Amino acid sequence: MPRKIVARRSAIHGNGVFAVAPIAKGERIVEYKGRRRTHEEVDNDVTGDPDSGHTFLFTLNDEYVIDANYEGGVARWINHSCSPNCEAVLEEADGDDRTKDRVFIEAIRDIKPGQELSYNYGITLEEKHTPELKKIWECRCGSRNCTGTLLQPKTPKKKASKAKKAASKKASSKKAAGKKATKTGAKKAGRKAA
Repeated sequence: MPRKIVARRSAIHGNGVFAVAPIAKGERIVEYKGRRRTHEEVDNDVTGDPDSGHTFLFTLNDEYVIDANYEGGVARWINHSCSPNCEAVLEEADGDDRTKDRVFIEAIRDIKPGQELSYNYGITLEEKHTPELKKIWECRCGSRNCTGTLLQPKTPKKKASKAKKAASKKASSKKAAGKKATKTGAKKAGRKAA
């Protein structure tokens, strides 16, 4: 099967991933690959620049994170957009071994050759979204709907608990997935280095 994507320099940020062949809406494009590490291992990791907003971490589940710094594939170069053409989808594995869960990038609309792939990173931080954090997580997607930040709006606690209950009732092997934000917030979540 011919390859449909390629990584190269992006006008959005650093490297990006581009279609080299037509991609149909609903098509599974690529798996987000990398080493499985616990949240604690990632939170205690002292590597990287905490003020850069740079990471290749992706939340896999409550126990593990995919760290694409190790054994990562081309999907780690897909940029964030406020008007994405793709989405990240979590596929839960059968059984109790959560390291076997996987994340895939799927098209949410038709993508033409030459178009850059993007998805909403879904970065959520518990701490206050200060101007400093918003600058670290600045969005450069350039879409008409750009929010100016990769950070997701905070959900009021009542709405969040209702949403959590609704999500737990919905048993599905296909769930939305999001980039990993650590306890320090600015330390690892979302953007790729130039």
